[in-house]
Formats: sequence, structure tokens, C-alpha cells
Amino acid sequence: MILNEQTEMIRETARRFAADRLAPHAAEWDRAGSFPSEIFTAMGELGLLGIFIPPELGGVGGDHMSLAVALEEIAAGNAACATVMSGHNSVGCMPVLAFGTEAQKQRFLPPMARGEMLSAFCLTEPQGGSDAASLRTRATRSGERYLINGTKQFVTSGSIADVALVFAVTDASAGKRGISAFLIPTDTPGYRVVRVEDKMGLRASDTCQIVFEEMEITPDL
Repeated sequence: MILNEQTEMIRETARRFAADRLAPHAAEWDRAGSFPSEIFTAMGELGLLGIFIPPELGGVGGDHMSLAVALEEIAAGNAACATVMSGHNSVGCMPVLAFGTEAQKQRFLPPMARGEMLSAFCLTEPQGGSDAASLRTRATRSGERYLINGTKQFVTSGSIADVALVFAVTDASAGKRGISAFLIPTDTPGYRVVRVEDKMGLRASDTCQIVFEEMEITPDL
């Protein structure tokens, strides 16, 4: 396949970064079970964390092929890093870009693209896997706020993310149409990492169980 100029540039950028900054430390980070935070800052500076985000919001405005070839190169240097990058670009940035309000886009997408705000996607639950129709996490309206209670499982970057996209039932009587998504900074009281899985591989990418305990948020989040 012949790549366009932008995609080829993204691939070469990812290839050099993987060879210089990732591959030499891959085994060390796997043993430690974590990445240095500056790795994500550096990836943001290169545009690797905002591939779908348009330039006016700090990204590179690339397409799915751009992400695919970049992930291939990053994975060659460190597959765990590619896991984080994949989730952040796809289920992290894309829902905000596609469905967020203009205020949410302006607030979240530029720092996400710069690598200053890492994202986590909180859908899967212990009892139902990724079957959204069986969610038990609840977001209950209380005046001008919501109270969120529930448990999420296998959350990539759950312990290091700055913002989480959390799915919860807001209207149980509406079935699968009664589910809402919330953008929640992870320093919000009630966001609790209860377990980081001890995996056989990809250990530098944390996989967590997250519990929400009377987590209070305002609707504008």
C-alpha cells in the first residue's frame, strides 16, 4: 500500500521514537510495571497521542491508517506502550471528538493531544464484561449533581490516567438507552484504584479494577 505524505511522516516519526526511546528500555519497564511519565509527554510532542484530533485542537488531523502504522512501529519498540497509545487515541480521544460538547472539546482534547492528560476508558465490569446493556454502575441525579457508584474491570491506564470516560446507568427503566457517559478527572474524590492486575506480559501498561464510591460530579464535567 502506498501511504500519503502525512501518514508516511507519522510512520517514520513513530519508528525513530520506538528505536531511540522505547526499545532500549522495554525489558526494564516490563519488570518495573510502569513507564516514566515523560515518555507520554514526548509522544504528545510528536503528535502520537492526538492522531485523530484536528490541528485547531492541538492534534495532527490524521486518519485510521495513520494510527495503524504508528501503532505498528511503537509496538515494535514496546508493545505495552502501543497498548496505552491505542486506547488513548481511539476510545479516549475519539468519543470526545465525536460526541463531546464544544466546551468539553476545548477543555480536554488539547492537553490529551499534548500528552499532558492521559485517558482511561471505563466500560467493562466484573459481572458482565464489555456487555454495555448489563452495566451495574449507577449515576444517580441528586439536585445539580450526579452520584456514581460501581466497579469497572480491566481498565487500561486506570492508575495513571488523568481523565476517565465512565459509562453508567442513569435511567434503568430505559434499558440500553438509559446509559450515559461521563468525562471525569481521576483526582475526583471517590475514584479508587483497588487492584492493578499482575499480568504475564505487557506489564508496563497497567490494567486495573476501579471502584467508584459516592463519587460526586457536576453535569458539566
